[in-house]
Amino acid sequence: MVEVVFYAKPGCISNAQQKKLLRAAGHVVIEKNLLTEVWDAIRLRRFFGDRPVSAWFNRSAPAVKAGRILPESLTETEAMALLLDDSALIRRPLIQVGEKYEAGFDPAEIDSWIGLGGQLTLVHGVDDCAKRLAGASEPCGAKSFP
Repeated sequence: MVEVVFYAKPGCISNAQQKKLLRAAGHVVIEKNLLTEVWDAIRLRRFFGDRPVSAWFNRSAPAVKAGRILPESLTETEAMALLLDDSALIRRPLIQVGEKYEAGFDPAEIDSWIGLGGQLTLVHGVDDCAKRLAGASEPCGAKSFP
């Protein structure tokens, strides 16, 4: 069991499923609001590690889905400026355990990192927007605040 700092969008169905999965595995989840958290480039950059810039983005964000933002065409500096300006663009969740940081929820990676306590067989699509998968017109990536 570890303490997981979990930055998510309140109301996001997928993030709720991910937190439930972590708790079922025995982890303590400290919930933080990704949208209202005060970010700076150095702090946010830690979560992306050596991932390509395009992997920093929430693919369900309206600006990305509509093609107004093309993550593959951005430099690291350009991408960071956009993410800091609109936190709804940030790939979620952001997860911190001790001094290790990750973006997104890849169940196999999470299981090998901190363990999912046998819950891995229950996972299906937890790293995708549940609303988008259900065909909703307003995915979790939409910029809204509860």
